Amino acid sequence: RSAPEQGKNLLLFTMVDSQYFLPNDIGISALDCTEAFRLLSPREKLYAHYLSRSAWYGGLAVLLQTSPESASIFVLLQRLFRKQPAAQLESMATAAGLSPEEYQAFLVYAAGLYANMGNYKSFGDTKFIPNLPKEKLKALVWQSQAFQDSPSEMEALWDSCSTLLFSLEDQQKQLGLGDKGVTTYFSGNCCLEDAELAQKFLDSKNLSAYNTRLFKNKSEEGKASYEVRLASAVQKGEMDGEGESRCGRYDFEDCVFMVSRGDYAYLMKKVSENLEKAKNHAANENQKRMLEEYAQSFTFGSIEAHKEGSRFWIKDKGPIVESYIGFIESYRDPFGSRGEFEGFVAVVNKAMSERFAKLVSSAEVLLPELPWPKDFEKDRFLLPDFTSLDVLTFAGSGIPAGINIPNYDDIRQSEGFKNVSLGNVLAVAYATQKDKLTFLDEEDKDMYIKWKGPSFEVQVGLHELLGHGSGKLFVQDEKGNFNFEQDNVRNPETGEQITTWYKGNETWDSKFSTISCSYEECRAECVGLYLCLNKHVLSIFGHEDEDAKEVVYINWLNMVRAGLLGLEFFTPESKSWRQAHMQARFVILRVLLEAGEGLVNLKESTGKDGRPDALITLDRSKVHTVGKAAIERFLCKLQVIKSTADVEGGRALYEGYSAVSDTGSHNFLRLRETVLLRKEARKMFVQANTRVKGHVELVEYEGSAAGLIRSFTERFADDAEEVEAHLLELNKRDAPCCGRSLKSV
Repeated sequence: RSAPEQGKNLLLFTMVDSQYFLPNDIGISALDCTEAFRLLSPREKLYAHYLSRSAWYGGLAVLLQTSPESASIFVLLQRLFRKQPAAQLESMATAAGLSPEEYQAFLVYAAGLYANMGNYKSFGDTKFIPNLPKEKLKALVWQSQAFQDSPSEMEALWDSCSTLLFSLEDQQKQLGLGDKGVTTYFSGNCCLEDAELAQKFLDSKNLSAYNTRLFKNKSEEGKASYEVRLASAVQKGEMDGEGESRCGRYDFEDCVFMVSRGDYAYLMKKVSENLEKAKNHAANENQKRMLEEYAQSFTFGSIEAHKEGSRFWIKDKGPIVESYIGFIESYRDPFGSRGEFEGFVAVVNKAMSERFAKLVSSAEVLLPELPWPKDFEKDRFLLPDFTSLDVLTFAGSGIPAGINIPNYDDIRQSEGFKNVSLGNVLAVAYATQKDKLTFLDEEDKDMYIKWKGPSFEVQVGLHELLGHGSGKLFVQDEKGNFNFEQDNVRNPETGEQITTWYKGNETWDSKFSTISCSYEECRAECVGLYLCLNKHVLSIFGHEDEDAKEVVYINWLNMVRAGLLGLEFFTPESKSWRQAHMQARFVILRVLLEAGEGLVNLKESTGKDGRPDALITLDRSKVHTVGKAAIERFLCKLQVIKSTADVEGGRALYEGYSAVSDTGSHNFLRLRETVLLRKEARKMFVQANTRVKGHVELVEYEGSAAGLIRSFTERFADDAEEVEAHLLELNKRDAPCCGRSLKSV
């Protein structure tokens, strides 16, 4: 090869390779909740403490939901850092031959594993590995105090996970089902057809997939055999009122299904125990009933109990300490039906919450502004709580900016929901330095930095409340009754009668499966873009006149830039997207580019450093005309397809706009390489701990890799060995299902 070719290939290798490392200078920030916590009463502090304990124990299940090796790596790190904090371990690293940069790379890796609750990024589902040679990390482990104290155990632990810890085989580079990636929601021998069959079975038994995993076993009498495993503390026995409709053996479509309990049993027991303790400090009857139902759910694996708890949660209006816990978001299940465990505890920020309350009170005026006929909107909008919260605890794989829950369609449609915006997350997550701001014109950068926070606050509010909170699903129940006038309602796209709808136990997730998460995020993002053009909305958030215009411009500019940045999360080899929100933003970019008339311009260029670059611009004079019209048309299509359960039409539309190719007006595959070349790593957060010493103390940590690590080693200080032993035992139980053997540790 010629020298230029070699240089080009080396650049590409370095660029692609860097996807799988976390940079040493990655942003790490402490989530500040000092003042919010200080203002709580002693009783409220105890309530928050036990809810937090419950969330942190449950959050460990995410290790088992992420990859076969995550739990073992977690235990390895815990044992290293429990014996020697990061500062002490550094001398061992020097003795083992690590440079300061290599030791920092190890600390960043450890912090990343804790922050993501596994060795795959929570935002993007890409694997990350330590940015130092395997031999050097092994030498550090061997030098450590943990190894000196228990050499055989530490060696066995290293042997059990070190290969997968560093492996970057194609299938292991990202999460996915079958040959598309790694997943532990399904056994290693499952493919998409197995997932579809299991969903049919679950629907037939009126069982939710949220708290399940699927394992394909050896054939029974020539029939394919599956185990549906429910997350529960109890491993055997029936729950009152459920009887044979839940656990047991079933024949279904010439296959055998066994429904069993006991997934993550030890962790679910710890969750339930701490919920019971929190109940003693609850502020009202709704909180007590909510916690009773949650504990019942995690004890017996009952989604019905969790739904009942969620009903009491919705009724608990305006609590000082807000929380939610369970198997919630299905983004990381390759099939889009199973929930990842998460639990959060937060304190209400009263000043910011007042703005959101005004938005809620305006909801019934704003909903008719959305571009679909009133038949496609809920019969009545159930005014939800919408609060701004300062996070004390967020256990799971990552921390969002806002949440709209519960995710149960039947409850959301007829009983309501809540929205939360996480204020102290927004305060630090989206701060941007000018020199790291990519793909924007110099004239836009200062304005972007000034207005990104305020505009995103508006977008989050609209996205959660009127995005996820809007729209009706057309349903025919098991008795044959319709929740819409079948003879009169017309499809606004075609003018014809409605011919498709949800039947019986079908839900949005089960029906639209693999596209459901991203499609819904896209719909909510479009609602945010569309309604932020409304002057009344902007005034609610305190933006008038010229300031209001800047908020609109930066909100739209941020969306199209995010669409370009989203290319980082597309995998060309499998033609799949790894992050629902970023896929949604790319789709919106495509829609706005397609609108034409110079609304959005995207050009490839060469940067000052001589490397590939790009520039994206937005014509602010056309946002209210060309832009609004394009989003209006697209948003109406999205809602009509969702309301009518038109899976075929939905896939054609959404997958069409999601396609990334090197043909057409823009070479998106080449632009993806540019995005990867210039990407900035996502920030990680350090969270405080609470402990009871006569009263509840808040223990805070510095915003660094060492601080993040220390927060985790102290989080389970009282029962570390027990927790670690059970994690390894749970991991060992999964091992045969994951297509690998796990050595005894």
